[in-house]
Amino acid sequence: MMWRAALIPKRLFATSQEYWANKMKIAVIGQSMFGADTYNILRKNGHKVVGVFTIPDVGGKQDPLAVAASQDGVPVFKFKRWRLKGKPIPEVVEQYASCGAELNVMPFCSQFIPMNVIDHPKNGSIIYHPSILPKHRGASAINWTLMSGDKKAGFTIFWADDGLDTGPILLQRECDVKANDTVDDIYNRFLYPEGIKAMGEAVQLIADGKAPKIVQSEEGASYEGIMKHSTAEINWDQPAINLHNFIRGNDKVPGAWTVINDEKVTLFGSTVHRSKLPTGEAVQVKGMAQPGIVHKNGLLLYGSDGKKINVKNIQYSDGKMVAASKFGQADASETLELTEEEKGMMAKISTAWGGILNKEIDEETDFFKSGAGSMDVVRLVEEVKQGIAVVLKNEDVYMNTTFGAFIQKVIRVFRGLEVEEELDVDYAEKEVKGNVLQMPHQLFINNEFVDAANGDEYNTINPADESVICKVSKATVEDVDEAVEAAKEAFEVGPWSTMNPRDRGEMMFKLANLMEEHQEELAMIESIDSGAVYTLALKTHVGMSIQTFRYFAGWCDKIHGKTIPINQAHPNRNLTYTKREPIGVCAIVIPWNYPLMMLAWKMASCLAAGNTMVLKPAQVTPLTALKFAELVVKAGFPKGVINILPGAGSNIGQRLADHPDIRKLGFTGSTPIGKQIMKSAAVSNLKKVSLELGGKSPLIIFSDCDMDKAVRFGMSSVFFNKGENCIAAGRLFVEDSIHDEFVARIIEEIKKMKIGDPLSASTDHGPQNHKAHLDKLVEYCDVAVKEGATLTYGGKQCDMPGLYMMPTVITDVQDHMYVAKEESFGPIMVVSKFPDGDVDGVLKRANDTEYGLASGVFTKDISKALYVSDKLDAGTVFVNTYNKTDVASPFGGFKQSGFGKDLGEDALNEYLKTKAVTLEY
Repeated sequence: MMWRAALIPKRLFATSQEYWANKMKIAVIGQSMFGADTYNILRKNGHKVVGVFTIPDVGGKQDPLAVAASQDGVPVFKFKRWRLKGKPIPEVVEQYASCGAELNVMPFCSQFIPMNVIDHPKNGSIIYHPSILPKHRGASAINWTLMSGDKKAGFTIFWADDGLDTGPILLQRECDVKANDTVDDIYNRFLYPEGIKAMGEAVQLIADGKAPKIVQSEEGASYEGIMKHSTAEINWDQPAINLHNFIRGNDKVPGAWTVINDEKVTLFGSTVHRSKLPTGEAVQVKGMAQPGIVHKNGLLLYGSDGKKINVKNIQYSDGKMVAASKFGQADASETLELTEEEKGMMAKISTAWGGILNKEIDEETDFFKSGAGSMDVVRLVEEVKQGIAVVLKNEDVYMNTTFGAFIQKVIRVFRGLEVEEELDVDYAEKEVKGNVLQMPHQLFINNEFVDAANGDEYNTINPADESVICKVSKATVEDVDEAVEAAKEAFEVGPWSTMNPRDRGEMMFKLANLMEEHQEELAMIESIDSGAVYTLALKTHVGMSIQTFRYFAGWCDKIHGKTIPINQAHPNRNLTYTKREPIGVCAIVIPWNYPLMMLAWKMASCLAAGNTMVLKPAQVTPLTALKFAELVVKAGFPKGVINILPGAGSNIGQRLADHPDIRKLGFTGSTPIGKQIMKSAAVSNLKKVSLELGGKSPLIIFSDCDMDKAVRFGMSSVFFNKGENCIAAGRLFVEDSIHDEFVARIIEEIKKMKIGDPLSASTDHGPQNHKAHLDKLVEYCDVAVKEGATLTYGGKQCDMPGLYMMPTVITDVQDHMYVAKEESFGPIMVVSKFPDGDVDGVLKRANDTEYGLASGVFTKDISKALYVSDKLDAGTVFVNTYNKTDVASPFGGFKQSGFGKDLGEDALNEYLKTKAVTLEY
């Protein structure tokens, strides 16, 4: 949640000594937990509360403000009214004046306080109001914020005058309004905790003589009356977004209502529906142009613009609330017999109810009819969580208002009988080799598949025949912001942030197992979307992804700090220790050559460290990431932990780099884009960055090598995954005496390669990923010839349908040539000679590049191998092998190949921060 001071700096105090210097005598006039917490912060800050003025007891239950003051021995006055027939009641005013307050602090105070009370203290009176005045003056301000479609919510602390919320402004704060925020969301997430802090700050500003009085502008001023049931009927002749705002603005009181199938019902829990049209039962909604749909996840309703909203809960006219998916159905819920353990749980819950309601509890006791309010709901949910370790939602209380019904709900959750909403997936289906592949194709945000905010889509292409696989939602900047907000909430307040690391590991193991169960399907999707040969996709693209998640799942409960001996300042004793903590919301941007494996390499370590994330797959290869998202939900990952946004890097990738709430960005791609990301990361919020960028990996083959092995691994060093491999040998240096033999044997092996359908088990070489890349490869070969190199084999597109490039060999390459310096990222072997015995000379040439991702050497001389591996300036050195990566071994480059590591224990460091703690004992 982003928030800022709109009118004054958050702190105006030079030192803590100055902060505590000035104190006042204060009267607190108000009620509720907000009033109680305001009272507590004022006393904590050293001010003297000389009197608390609140409301009479309701049903024998004191207001929380009265309870707090009574416990401290502060005088409490409970006035039913301050005025009678519009005039102040003398004895009430007299009792107030006897306190000798220097300032009135009125959290959520009404306009019924007489002006001779407002003006009585020498410093006057200040009031908290839950809106950004002058907009939404009057009652129900939070409701009107939502109904008006405001993008910002907030609060104002102002000086009371004789108008309605018109006094001069002291300070304001504001926050963003999320797409599906409710009144409770905004209040509990921002207005309540931040408002308490601000009331304390405002009082101190007054005490220090630094409080401004900024006259409210009448421009943009509005007054909206209190919400009433009579005005809460829904007018369906308006766009869906307006309907959504109206319903959530009335939630929970008084509730937006309508007539469905001739029955009056109230609607709660509205969200904008951006997924496929669900199947279900049609219902007639009075005033709506077309029938609504009762479906497995709610009630779908239409705006006048044809767009849709979904409602989660409904309330019948008799007060009973049910899931909207159950509208019109008989109540078939089974009453569960309780075990002895569960009866003990019931006793604890009964105590919690009794403490909140201040009365004896039986099966029929109704929580709300007994006087409970919204803050009591929050308290009850928290007490159940702490008392019996059962996690409920606020709506569980609203939908089970009697004690008996609530107990049944708790027991169902405790036994695991409650079924979460089913994942709604609009599959794109395609038959491949007799298998029907079901592929999600929408954005994945907050554990839901949704259309892009603007509905935009693009085609993803099968490179084997250039046919359209399906349409994929194309994310917007608005979608990025929504996904980041979901990830931030999951990190800060969701279950992910409090989950035991071992449980997090178990969840990652479960996800790896699901990937294994679906490995053939994932490999087929990877093959048609990226052009990877199916057998390679199965073994490497998918297989190594599974291994990666299992490896990092094992790390979850092994991340810890250490104790550090420090210089003791005698006679004191000190303890210093470190903590390894997650960074927060991370962004991950991956390339198109290994779509699933690159996801796993970065995501698994990020999750193991305890972060949440937004991932952008390459625009041309989004499908395995989206299928993976489906498995994320099946594995039980909480909402918001993983979000996946296909689309263009130029807008959503840039927004991820710029976003102020993202604290780490991991990127694999080109060096120029990596440089741009670093600039954006620095300018935005100095977010941590790790980069795996371009390469021009040298492979040195000495004459004393095992020739068979050198040829075999030389082939794979270049042609593995049709050359679309970040560590591919970008340039081979072959000792003069074996050069011709080596090249001849390479060409002989190339001629044996089967080029064709990547789904065929016998295929060795599949299509390049996309047309623009294939065209660049052909151009790369043309440039080599123009500069004087020899095109020994290939160099052009295959004469067959699809995006196939002939495996290519270019020889006689000199150091100054373009192909000697720049990466092809394709099946092009670039070969240079070096004189026999010139070890240091070839090392100088191999290191004469701005890249340093990988390298290799082939020789039977172990001393030479170790010498060369020491001198090669690259993050990975292969000796008598190539492409041998493992999940336990760190991977990453030097120089302009980037920095930071994927895989191995080192990868965790990219997604952790270290905190040092020193204490004296």
